[in-house]
Amino acid sequence: MRAITGQDAPRNARGASTVAATKRGNDARPRRQRIQAIQTGMGILKGLTQLGGRASLTALSRHIDENPAKVHRYLASLVAEGLLLQDSVSAQYLLGPESIRIGLAAMRLADPTRVAEPELVKLRERLEMTCFVAVMGNKGPTIVRFEEPGLPVTLNVRVGTVLSLLWSATGRICLAFLDDSHIRALAAEELAAAPAKRRALLNGRDPVGVIQADVRRHGLAIVKDTNLQGISAIAAPIFDFSNRVQAVLTVLGPTGSFDLAADAVVARTLAKAARDISDALGHSGR
Repeated sequence: MRAITGQDAPRNARGASTVAATKRGNDARPRRQRIQAIQTGMGILKGLTQLGGRASLTALSRHIDENPAKVHRYLASLVAEGLLLQDSVSAQYLLGPESIRIGLAAMRLADPTRVAEPELVKLRERLEMTCFVAVMGNKGPTIVRFEEPGLPVTLNVRVGTVLSLLWSATGRICLAFLDDSHIRALAAEELAAAPAKRRALLNGRDPVGVIQADVRRHGLAIVKDTNLQGISAIAAPIFDFSNRVQAVLTVLGPTGSFDLAADAVVARTLAKAARDISDALGHSGR
């Protein structure tokens, strides 16, 4: 047997290194394939959800732009795991019991106040304005989260404050998108109790109907000096998975300190934040 010399050592080291690198490469390939398989499976589930939770193999394959034979293999595995079912009559695939359980667990965690909190902080940082989240309570829209900029505006609103349905931007979102008998009754009480000078700010023939139509047209509520003198505000709805408004996101500041136009920076930034929160609550945008 030949003794290993100093010249042989680097050669042997290089050989060992090559073997190790090959082994790592061989180990990495199955890992990448598993990740790709998971991504494909998730794409199929999301595609089926986007199609309403039920679709044929042909429609689903076309929607996610995948080969039907490949999609069929994944569908068989998803059916075996209970994530999907196949209708024996139509042969369509639909979301199965395990998908429903996942959805229900997510719904239980989808608290609009908790989900909105990070976006509320980011919104305040971007705009350097007072921002808050409100939900509809028994007595009216109620502030549940509140963020102030470094130089806050002096206001008499805080967490727990109940806002006007008719004269606040927050209330007008509730009035437009949560149009039920309780809210209409609260609005009627507000209108009856308001002084004539304040009622004159609203449409004389159909004050509530005009507010609702304006808010629905823009997707936002914008007020100037109506709720608080010298204060303007813009509010946007936060929707959940069922397309119902669960909360309202609002920014406000001194009148004249920011552009109130629906297509200006503040309104666009607010609307995007509200959409992001809605997306996190499962809203599809329909």
